[in-house]
Amino acid sequence: MAKAVTIALDAMGGDHGPGVVVPAALQALERHDRLRVALVGDADTLRGEMTRSGHGEHPRVFVVHASQTIGMDESPSQALRLKKDSSMRVAVNMVKDGDADAAVSAGNTGALMATARYVLKTLPGIDRPAICTTMPSIGGFSRMLDLGANVDCSAEHLFQFGVMGAVLAEALDGVDRPRVGLLNIGEEEIKGNDQVKQAAQILNESRLNYVGYVEGDDIFKGTADIIVCDGFVGNVALKTSEGVAHIIAHYMSEEFRRNPLTKLAGLVALPVLRRFRQRIDPRQFNGASLLGLRGIVLKSHGSADTTAFAHAVETAMMEVDAAVPALIDERLDQLLSERQES
Repeated sequence: MAKAVTIALDAMGGDHGPGVVVPAALQALERHDRLRVALVGDADTLRGEMTRSGHGEHPRVFVVHASQTIGMDESPSQALRLKKDSSMRVAVNMVKDGDADAAVSAGNTGALMATARYVLKTLPGIDRPAICTTMPSIGGFSRMLDLGANVDCSAEHLFQFGVMGAVLAEALDGVDRPRVGLLNIGEEEIKGNDQVKQAAQILNESRLNYVGYVEGDDIFKGTADIIVCDGFVGNVALKTSEGVAHIIAHYMSEEFRRNPLTKLAGLVALPVLRRFRQRIDPRQFNGASLLGLRGIVLKSHGSADTTAFAHAVETAMMEVDAAVPALIDERLDQLLSERQES
């Protein structure tokens, strides 16, 4: 029988706070008998939300009081220095102290990364943690990192991202020797800046399954299982893809409502449209991993609804079961030893 897993949830973070986090926790608990949840935040507010959700008490839910909340627009440095009893900080502290196996927050991304890095520290050989998320692609999905934690990256950082992404794909997706691609402005060897060219050389000489440079459109073609880039490029690519998805949905809705004939065509096409929406539904990809830490922390989208946040909780469970930090530590140590010997 699989062991019980305890997830600490920053219940006050994100755009919706307890109104989404509490029902999402209950949804995840209903699907997983071995899950235990710590709701971290203002105790009175959380108990009131539990009552409104139809569960005054739950045998696998416990409330951990935190007196402070970090705003979505607060600077990471101020949050780290002045909000030591925030729901985010307390949730991450629970991971450090062994009271929780993982933490999930929909709160301020910069504050979460700063807090997690300060409290949990990075793994040996990892200079900087990276944010990794799942992107839909033809034939399935790929994982992409970094998505904003590190604006400026060295070649060595990009190599470390490749290692962490490959370990995650192997552990969570069951991919044997994941294909690692380096995001660039072209596939030719002469293209790219110095950091990208140096990273390509390191990746090519490693035992990772490096498939070379990939371009922006390859993210969705399924050319690689892991897309590696710096945080500036990754965040722009992520937000651009979200914008494209929104404009496609907007135009399709607008065209189908244009006149009675197009409304009828939309009605006929409704089953296809629903299946299409399900395949690219961003909620099923919610939950970005903060890789490279000595503990498991996931960042949920700030505007996530109940379904999306519950998915992030379930992703955290998968990382706990796979012991992802230990796997990254082992794999990176192996690859660095091989580089030193060669």
